[in-house]
Amino acid sequence: MSLPFQALLDAIARIDHIPTDAQRLFHGRGGLYPGCEQWTLDAYPPAWLLTSFQPVSDDDLATVQAALQQRWDAIAPGQPLNLVFQHRDEVRATTRLLAGEVPDPHDVSEQGARFKVHLLRGMNHGLFLDMAEGRRWVRAHVAARPGAKVLNLFAYTCAFSVVAMQAGAGQVINVDMAGGALSIGKQNHHLNGITQGASFLPHDIFSSWGKITRGGPYELVIMDPPTYQKGSFVAEKDYARLVRRLPDLLAPGGHALLCLNSTKLGPDVLKDLVTAEAPGIGFVERLANPAAFTDVSPDRALKVLVFKAPD
Repeated sequence: MSLPFQALLDAIARIDHIPTDAQRLFHGRGGLYPGCEQWTLDAYPPAWLLTSFQPVSDDDLATVQAALQQRWDAIAPGQPLNLVFQHRDEVRATTRLLAGEVPDPHDVSEQGARFKVHLLRGMNHGLFLDMAEGRRWVRAHVAARPGAKVLNLFAYTCAFSVVAMQAGAGQVINVDMAGGALSIGKQNHHLNGITQGASFLPHDIFSSWGKITRGGPYELVIMDPPTYQKGSFVAEKDYARLVRRLPDLLAPGGHALLCLNSTKLGPDVLKDLVTAEAPGIGFVERLANPAAFTDVSPDRALKVLVFKAPD
């Protein structure tokens, strides 16, 4: 008899090599695998992260762990399995080490860049894997515009900034309320040998735009806010306040990368906001998400949209 999470076990059985870059291996959250909606499996080499968004019995967890151990023994004989399990919901997460160990410090690679991650604490781990194609786009976009000035709002640990600087940006200004996240962002730059050109501003953008606006105009503005952060940002009401700033921030012909990770709000919400709040700034394209993050409903998945200011 197959188990409700058989698709996860099947995905584990298909792993045929040791991952080198950080990446998602199984995305039950996309709704393509009935019975597996609660499960995700990520590689943060040399560790694996198994996540459930619902409570899990000890027996079910042991079954998944045994399947991963068996596959790991086949593709990496003699190497220990390092496995972290996280159970999370909308407001909290509990995390534990199931097997092996996690490096401390722990950094992972993606597309030629390295980033610090922390699997054993917090709900987020320092690098959002679903944004890999957004980072790829930024790298290619800036490489075609060497010396570009970039504004990275809600910068978190500054992964966008790292790839922009690697691609030849002249300057990146990273803004985030969380000084701790920006501190990791600084470490990410040093990890990649980037010692100048990036600045880090711990700032609530809604308290004052003066310093940010005076630093412009920018050839690229990145906005990647949380969908909901109590007391600071609610996408439904606050995203419009961001978008209406775009005409003052963007250089002529400049681009904006607007990101929205909400299962309830589709891409048309962003398009309509730009039409209403920043007339003249045109929609260019929606970036595809990494293949591993395919969703039965694209409107529910991460939205990463590119817009362009008039020349």
